[in-house]
This record gives sequence, structure tokens and C-alpha cells, in this order.
Amino acid sequence: MAEHASFTAHNGFALPPIGLGTYRLNGDAGADAVAAAVRAGYRLLDTAVNYENEGSVGRGVRLAGDAAEGVIVTSKLPGRHHGAPDHRTSIEESRSRLGVDAIGLHLIHWPNPSQGQYVDAWQGLVDARERGVVEQIGVSNFLLDHLERIERETEVRPVVNQLEVHPYFPQVEAVEAHRELGIITQAWSPIGRAGAVLQEPVVRQLAESHGCTPVQVVLAWHVARGVVSIPRSQRLERQRENLAAAEVRLDDAEVEAITALGRPDGRLFDADPATHEEM
Repeated sequence: MAEHASFTAHNGFALPPIGLGTYRLNGDAGADAVAAAVRAGYRLLDTAVNYENEGSVGRGVRLAGDAAEGVIVTSKLPGRHHGAPDHRTSIEESRSRLGVDAIGLHLIHWPNPSQGQYVDAWQGLVDARERGVVEQIGVSNFLLDHLERIERETEVRPVVNQLEVHPYFPQVEAVEAHRELGIITQAWSPIGRAGAVLQEPVVRQLAESHGCTPVQVVLAWHVARGVVSIPRSQRLERQRENLAAAEVRLDDAEVEAITALGRPDGRLFDADPATHEEM
């Protein structure tokens, strides 16, 4: 993984190319899955208030013991907590549930533009960073005009923007714009409609030629594009396979062949950040 050891933001903050998504990893089973992933080498974990599993993620990190050194845990501020003083309390409660002094990376989950409070929410994250409650701050599902507005009004640029990115929705323009701004692109649902994507002839052909699985091909596509992916898996064998995908090297033509799978209606559901509301 030396060639793709990490991806770096404008301020020097770095993330590994593949992390663990924890949506639906709840309770003791979720904590055990997180602990196993950390012991297997994961150094990036992704959770959120709305996943209702911050406690289990934090417990999993503690169960991993010394293996958890250097692990970055991400959580997210929900739409219902955008306004002051709710954002302050929400961030502090996330810190308590995770059982940490400072959250490694905290994001705004969705901009919810019709609510008109995402700038207030961003200022809340800026303030939390200054108080030492969080170490790094970013956003999720923000469009470029949202990014421009929060930086214009606060003079602070996010280190991460987590988006829906997968072969059916490659987000070419956003990924390039983030690269120019020094913002790390993270992909949620990085495999997309896995049943369909993994049956695509180009994906299966590349898996055969590289001696890996179709899932690993898709994750390697993200890595080659400079995009951090956070696939979710509770099974240790699959966790290890996903992490090893960073070692699969795709050339430019192979990357373009997968990117060409993009569709105008490629979103998984009606989640256009310009209109979607998630509280």
C-alpha cells in the first residue's frame, strides 16, 4: 500500500484510502466487528449520530486495545442539530458516546439547504475544533456552492466532503473540484448497487485479469481516483478483502472503463443535496 499510503487535505490532514463504514453495526455484535476491523489494520472508522451506534463504535475501538493506536473515528452532525446551541450539545454528546476526549473527524451530515442553517452548523464545528472537542472538521453531501458559501462566510475550508460515489455515479466534476481545493473526497456506498455493479462485464473482466474479486476492483477504482472509500462489512474475511483492495493497481484505461459505467440516474435514491432533507 506504499504508493497509496494516504490521501492528504489542504492542511496536511491525511486519511488512509480505505476505511470501515459502520452503518447497521450496532450493539455488541457491532462493537466486536469494529474491534476485529481495527485489529485487521483499519485506521479509519465512519459513524454518525443518525446511525445510533456511536457507543458501539467507541466500545469496539477500546476492545481493540493497543491495535487502535492512530485510528481516526468520524462522526456526523444531524440536520436537526444545525442551529445553536444544539450543534454544540450534539457534538459534545457524540464525543461522550464515543468515549474520547476529541473526535478525530466530525462532519455535517447533510446541508439541508431549505432549512438555511448549514453555515451555522459549520461555524459550530469550527468552534468545536477551537475548543478541542474535535480535531478535524468536514462536511458530507455538500455541493460546490455549499462549499463556497461556508468558506466565504467563515474563512474555513473543510478537509473532507463525503459524497455518494460509485461506478454508476462517479461524480467526476466534484472529485476534480475537491482535488483542486485540497478537499479529500470520501465515498459512501462505494460499491453502489452492488448486485448490478459487480455483474458488469468490465468489472468481472478486470477482477479476472488482476486475480482479485469484483468488490476489490471497484474499491481499487476509488483508490486510483484519489477517493477514500468506506465499505461496510461485519465479516472479518470481507473486511480483510476490502482493505487489501488498496494493493490492486488499475491503469488509467481501466479506471476510465469503470467510470464510463456512470448513469444520469445513477443515484441510489432521490438524494440530491440541493433538495434532499435529512434530519
